[in-house]
Amino acid sequence: PKPQNAITVAVSSRALFDLVEERRIYEEQGLEKYVEYQQNNENVTLKPGPAFYFVKALEHVNARLLELYPDDEERFDIVLMTNNHAQVGVRLINSINHYGLTIERFCMTGGESPIGYLTAYLTNLYLSADSEKVQEAIEAGIASATMFVANKDVAYSDTQLRVAFDGDAVIFSDESEQIFKEQGLDGFFEHEQRNENKPLAQGPLKGFLEDLGKLQKKFYAKNERLNCPIRTYLVTARSAASSGARVLKTLRSWGLEIDEALFLAGAPKGPVLVKIRPHIFFDDQMFHIEGAQKLGTIAAHVPYGIGQKNRK
Repeated sequence: PKPQNAITVAVSSRALFDLVEERRIYEEQGLEKYVEYQQNNENVTLKPGPAFYFVKALEHVNARLLELYPDDEERFDIVLMTNNHAQVGVRLINSINHYGLTIERFCMTGGESPIGYLTAYLTNLYLSADSEKVQEAIEAGIASATMFVANKDVAYSDTQLRVAFDGDAVIFSDESEQIFKEQGLDGFFEHEQRNENKPLAQGPLKGFLEDLGKLQKKFYAKNERLNCPIRTYLVTARSAASSGARVLKTLRSWGLEIDEALFLAGAPKGPVLVKIRPHIFFDDQMFHIEGAQKLGTIAAHVPYGIGQKNRK
């Protein structure tokens, strides 16, 4: 699809593939040895990385869209966005072809930061294993997250893309988290109830949720609601009775539907995520990311809002 029609998801090579050993060679032996190792192993297929099954699920959605709308270009376009050198490209291409992935656009920046290219590629979402690059992208106004590997192997749905979002500082702004930090839990509840009918400002991932919603509506228009290959989840530490109404009213005011909303009232998110088995779970707090990881969920950290103040 033409970039202006597509939902562009840019993925780094370390998010798409497992490059832990290669990274160790780079850090311990330097760039030349790293490039030499990659060239010597260019026919050795790389193992899947944390974003791999998410990308596979995006491609399944594309296949279904092409069946229903063969002439429509509004679908996912995956771009490999990496600061690798071009000499490493052959191994990446061989691995992509081995798995039958459709990744036609490559951006290999030879050690330079790829962030400047994200805007040029009209990127809707950027996933990387490099937290500094992700921070840079968030500051440039691009929806971005740092990918973390799950600590257990989990079977993911190959017929439905499942995306789980935290609420505050992910879909919504961090306004309510700021109140919580300044005024405590009681002040937060009071503020949310007082402002129940005032929509929350948008957060960094609101646009991507919107993109998923647009594609869902294409399936609904073809009477495929029950068979839709996209399912979205809100997994929030908020409690429903005291602070849930504002969240749901905000989504309604934006014209967005979320398939499932889980209000956990401070309970751990990991056990609920095990049940959902999302291809990706976005959260702004490392505490929740680590809890999800331990139980086998692929989590993506969104470095946005007041929750990052004390993080290096």
